[in-house]
Amino acid sequence: MNTSSAPSRTLPVSAILLAAVAAAVGLWLGSRMFGAPAQPKLENAVLYPAPRTIPPFHLVQANGQALDNASWHGRWNVVYFGYTSCPDVCPTTLATFKQAWKDLGARGLADRVRFDFVSVDPGRDTPELLAKYVAYFSPDFVAATGTDEELTPLTRALGLVYARSTDADGKIEVDHSGSAVIVDPDGRLVGMFRPPFAAHAVADDLATLAGTQG
Repeated sequence: MNTSSAPSRTLPVSAILLAAVAAAVGLWLGSRMFGAPAQPKLENAVLYPAPRTIPPFHLVQANGQALDNASWHGRWNVVYFGYTSCPDVCPTTLATFKQAWKDLGARGLADRVRFDFVSVDPGRDTPELLAKYVAYFSPDFVAATGTDEELTPLTRALGLVYARSTDADGKIEVDHSGSAVIVDPDGRLVGMFRPPFAAHAVADDLATLAGTQG
């Protein structure tokens, strides 16, 4: 596969770190100042003081169907942005979510939660590759991607960033936020899971959310 063919719109890696810190501080301050008394006690997830509207977006799933605002209605959605050739954090995260998904299924909550993997490397992550990659972890997980023009506004609205760069040998390198966002059944951004992820904590938090706010 040619790794030098996909054009990149890059951001400094420092921007990713800055955005991650800003998001964490904002979530912490919000929970301290506004939402703590009314919010459920969670282990790994952090909720915003109030749900946030997600602007209109349109991506394409690996199966050809649309992934848009309507897709995130009716269930609790955990959405993670990464890429299939990621050497470490992406497969580790999806493996953790696989275990959490099994736990939720055992609790009878599979119809109330969904995990989405969105590639930020659309030039290389074809629908076929995305489908095969995500199905390795679970055939129930959603795989999708879009153009940079579609991905960038969405990631920014969700408080995430990503960047691609090409080295002297033509190898594409991708940096991206490590957090997974949480979208409620009304399609609103309500918080995020921050690494390090633990399967039991993710499952417990989603069970709590599905039971108290679903």
